[in-house]
Amino acid sequence: MRIGVVRETAPGERRVSLVPDGVARLVRAGHAVFVQSGAGAASYYPDEQYVKAGATVTEDPSIVFGADVVLHIRPSPDGEPGRSWPVPGAVLVGTLAPLSDPRLTARAAQTGLTAFSLDTMPRISRAQSMDVLSSMSTIAGYYAVVWAASRLPKLFPLLMTAAGTIAPARVLVLGAGVAGLQAIATAHRLGATVQAFDTRPVVKEQVESLGASFLTLDVTGAQTAEGYAQQLAEDVHARELALLRDPVAAADVVVTTAQVPGSRAPELVTADMVDAMRPGSVIVDLAAETGGNCARSVPGEVVEAGGVTVFAPLNVPSLMPVHASQLYSRNVVNFLTHLIERGLSRPESGGAWRWDAQDEICRRTCVAHAGEILHEAVRERLAQKGGDADAR
Repeated sequence: MRIGVVRETAPGERRVSLVPDGVARLVRAGHAVFVQSGAGAASYYPDEQYVKAGATVTEDPSIVFGADVVLHIRPSPDGEPGRSWPVPGAVLVGTLAPLSDPRLTARAAQTGLTAFSLDTMPRISRAQSMDVLSSMSTIAGYYAVVWAASRLPKLFPLLMTAAGTIAPARVLVLGAGVAGLQAIATAHRLGATVQAFDTRPVVKEQVESLGASFLTLDVTGAQTAEGYAQQLAEDVHARELALLRDPVAAADVVVTTAQVPGSRAPELVTADMVDAMRPGSVIVDLAAETGGNCARSVPGEVVEAGGVTVFAPLNVPSLMPVHASQLYSRNVVNFLTHLIERGLSRPESGGAWRWDAQDEICRRTCVAHAGEILHEAVRERLAQKGGDADAR
């Protein structure tokens, strides 16, 4: 099988979909890997390392985008087939964000691609090694706390000195998914006193196992079958905000991570809460790409609000591209291996790709195939927006 690794062109994207170690694994399995020159440069994987791993590095995008399988982080929906978009009939593997941006899935169907979106991976035990969202959330949770520690005008740990005792910083993490749990673990290792809150009581044990205390509020929400939080009813959300006011005001650092797949991120830190925080406090809003959890957040920017620093970073994994690319690459190789084991193949006479359509991992991640959109939610959203009839 011919596998293409493209050079990402999205603004600010520094990751690469396959690192040299991943190339070596695929080459050993008998595949030919073609890497667009400079694909790994922004993540510090030079062309020479790809050549050494067994890849063919080329300046010609038509070779990469003309491969059987094209690996991407985030393709552009406006790409030209064979130059900046896979040729018709190819397999596209990437993070297509079908719920938040259905254009990519629609374009894949219109172009006749078989498209697998790694951000729709089911959260089941046998898919953990392919779970891109978890891998990237781990990076984000770590980065948020390290960034906050660098901006907070206080030390994180308890220090007992001849000049007196310095109390530890107080960190509050809102949302105890993968990013939140990593933020908790990092803050605890740095010596802070950590509290965490989540509407899902089932995460309490995980929070406490990482050294944080679970903030018990009279607010409980449901979760999806995949373990994601569901939106709260308006009256419950209003009570949640009222109960969070004091813990937010008492914190030196607040890290917010709460997101609901396919919806705007819930507001957890209101403008009034920010105003009530002590000057010098720091908020890192990891939900900026879906609207943000903090009312004072400006996506992609650092703002000062009454002496409180509010940071709403975008595409956080790209800020740590070496390990973000490494983890993404491992997820991709594991996923490709799984697809091939499940019979991914193309008839010698051409035509549509085939695989085990009954396999849950394949079924849940395939969003477009043979000119059709397979993701029901995407079809519904396109219909609501008056999407192209053929795409629907």
